[in-house]
Amino acid sequence: MARLDVGLIGAGGIARAHLPAWTELGARVTILSTDGHAEQLAAQYAEFGVTAVHSLAELLERSTVVDVCTPTFTHRHLVLDAIAAGKHVVCEKPLALSVDEAQEMVDAAEAAGVLLFPAHVVRYFPAYAALAQSVVAGRIGVPAVLRFTRSGCYPVWAPWFSDPALSGGILMDQMIHDLDFARLLAGEVVRVHAQVRGRQEPGATAGDVATGTAVLTHASGAVSHVLGVWGLPDLPFRTTYRVAGSGGILEHDSTAHTGFRVLAQGARAAGEGIPGSPMTESPYLTELRDFAAAVTGGAVPRVLARDGVEAVRIAAAAAESARTGEPVELKPTEEAGL
Repeated sequence: MARLDVGLIGAGGIARAHLPAWTELGARVTILSTDGHAEQLAAQYAEFGVTAVHSLAELLERSTVVDVCTPTFTHRHLVLDAIAAGKHVVCEKPLALSVDEAQEMVDAAEAAGVLLFPAHVVRYFPAYAALAQSVVAGRIGVPAVLRFTRSGCYPVWAPWFSDPALSGGILMDQMIHDLDFARLLAGEVVRVHAQVRGRQEPGATAGDVATGTAVLTHASGAVSHVLGVWGLPDLPFRTTYRVAGSGGILEHDSTAHTGFRVLAQGARAAGEGIPGSPMTESPYLTELRDFAAAVTGGAVPRVLARDGVEAVRIAAAAAESARTGEPVELKPTEEAGL
């Protein structure tokens, strides 16, 4: 794979997940952030030649690829500026806060002949990748009823999360992973009925809770139920799925499959070395390798720009349903990717 010159915009949590993946892939990385943390983060990776710059113009001049890891409300203008400069772009989920903005970004990328890659990392988590592969292989027949849950503590470390005008709230920011995956497995969504409970407004604190539920009807007739929780600080992160089809059921609970198996001291099974982990590599590395291969002449990536738009479309419909209390009908579009 040819070396990439990557401009990483942002120095927060998700940027810190992307950066080691880029260095593992041998990229030359330049970081830009308006919060003053770019220099500190670059210094931690100085051995890999990571540097910080102080303007978008500098970053674009040094980059062939731009990775946007900033708050959602900033995505549109950063992505459009990068595309206008002829750069391939990775953009964290969701692409934008509205369907029109997301489509504008996709149209601009197509016109410029560059790749826009929505960073839907859940598609690269082993349990979810295995689910998708099993459905493609027909191991449960035709998907009929799908259930997804995603829960964790309220993301109060950055105040913009609790403001739906800036993040899209729990439906757009957190649940979009599972809305996207439901569409991937069961096809296009034609009806959404959603509800939000709890506090979603500026100033939320660690004692606040928000929950979201969305029921999706697919053009195929399948039904998906998605639950999201932003809970108290002691709520452990947990994801589950249960997908039933005409020929069987596939299910997973992240808390039932820990990353490492701890052995009793002094007791080791025959032939067993160090404790094993199903996470053989970071899903962020898997995701960015997929993108890097695509921009250096390889196969199309697992997530397409249109997938990012459709995920925003479903989440925006869910937000409208939650606001009005009524289901929202969506016009059928092309078939999903599976």
